[in-house]
Amino acid sequence: MRPTPSQTVGPFYGYALPFPGGGELAEGGLVVHGQVWDGAGQPVPDALLEFWQAGPDGDLRGAPGSLRHDPGTGEIAGRHSLVFTGFGRVSTDADGHWMIRTVMPGSRAYVSVCVFARGLGHHLFTRIYLRDDPGDPLLGRLPPARRATLLAAGESVGVYRFDVRLQGEGETVFLDFG
Repeated sequence: MRPTPSQTVGPFYGYALPFPGGGELAEGGLVVHGQVWDGAGQPVPDALLEFWQAGPDGDLRGAPGSLRHDPGTGEIAGRHSLVFTGFGRVSTDADGHWMIRTVMPGSRAYVSVCVFARGLGHHLFTRIYLRDDPGDPLLGRLPPARRATLLAAGESVGVYRFDVRLQGEGETVFLDFG
């Protein structure tokens, strides 16, 4: 018999994790991408990232799910991308890359991120700030070097890069909600 998730160390991303179109939080708009790096500076090829954000109007609720199912098989066919839900889920590729398409959050300057990866006993929470917000209570408390780990770099119009460093030099600021 094969081990079950409760008998071995995960993470196990099984059925529907990730799902087709999981990185399409909204049609068009912005592209946010990056890589996940481990403490040795190597890309993490099997991480899973979840994203939550406010809509352009600042509303945090978003619409209920927008997943489509194949009418013949019942399998998840992907997201229709027409309704902003404020949630996305993507996995990294063999080089640790990930990407989402979204819209600029309204009154909030950030996208919340939850990182699941091998070697982590618990998932990690962070934020991607798409613009510096001097009045933000979190950014305002951080020294400049740590603050920089939460700011996405604008690469071109509507394209931002945000790398997640799990530990070591330039480690991303992670939040403790415990």
